[in-house]
Amino acid sequence: MSEQELNKILSDAVSLPAETEIVEFKEAKESYDFGKIGKYFSALSNEANLKGKFCVWLISGVDNSHKTVGSNYRRQRKDLDSLKKEIGDKITNNITFMEIYELKTPDGRVVMFQIPAAPQGIPVAFEGFYYGHLNESLTALNIEKIERIRNQVIDRDWSRKIVPEATFHHLDEEAILKAREQYKKKHQKLAKDVDDWSDALFLDKAEVTIEGGITNTAILLLGKDTSHHFLSPAIAQISWILKDAPEGYEHFHTPFILTIDKTLACIRNTK
Repeated sequence: MSEQELNKILSDAVSLPAETEIVEFKEAKESYDFGKIGKYFSALSNEANLKGKFCVWLISGVDNSHKTVGSNYRRQRKDLDSLKKEIGDKITNNITFMEIYELKTPDGRVVMFQIPAAPQGIPVAFEGFYYGHLNESLTALNIEKIERIRNQVIDRDWSRKIVPEATFHHLDEEAILKAREQYKKKHQKLAKDVDDWSDALFLDKAEVTIEGGITNTAILLLGKDTSHHFLSPAIAQISWILKDAPEGYEHFHTPFILTIDKTLACIRNTK
């Protein structure tokens, strides 16, 4: 990032009326507590995710009144770079700073820590604890925010998406029968009950449908061989290819719960 870009980011940040959930200023004239850096990393990363931001900033060398006072924190570049690993060792999934920038200003050296937003569906913890940022305060990340981040994966889960145009008519009866048999093997205590369940109840309990709605999973596993168009532009196809034999290939479509066995039956050692 260029010096001009960093100056613009700093200028925009100090012009804010107060610290926000996505920027934090610290004087850090000589040093700063490692634990607090880790906590702010967690807090700012989580808040960036919730605000839909790509990254956020922890800025040292600027006081609470947004006046640049200069910082001598880790003057040696190698010490700043080592901080990346030190923080990563304590943060969820070894996430660390995107970069740490040193910016020389007329009022002194400013150190700008670029913190990535928490990944979709994964709140970021420091030493196993989730932090948040409320106005100018470091706080525990409340349960509502934790669940909001975690639910991002569910919201984006392609396999659970409902196919509005699809109905039970588009599912293969033989495939549903096989699904029942496999379900009974896995849930032996429910085997007797399964036979009494309607297809709609069974598929809801197997989490293949959602309240009767036909999901992408239902089409993949149980859809008739004429139903895979519902998944477009995704391609619902398993291909078997016999290497070095132009005629040795075959493509299999839905329902995968049946065609997977046909695919496996093709596999052989020609030698």
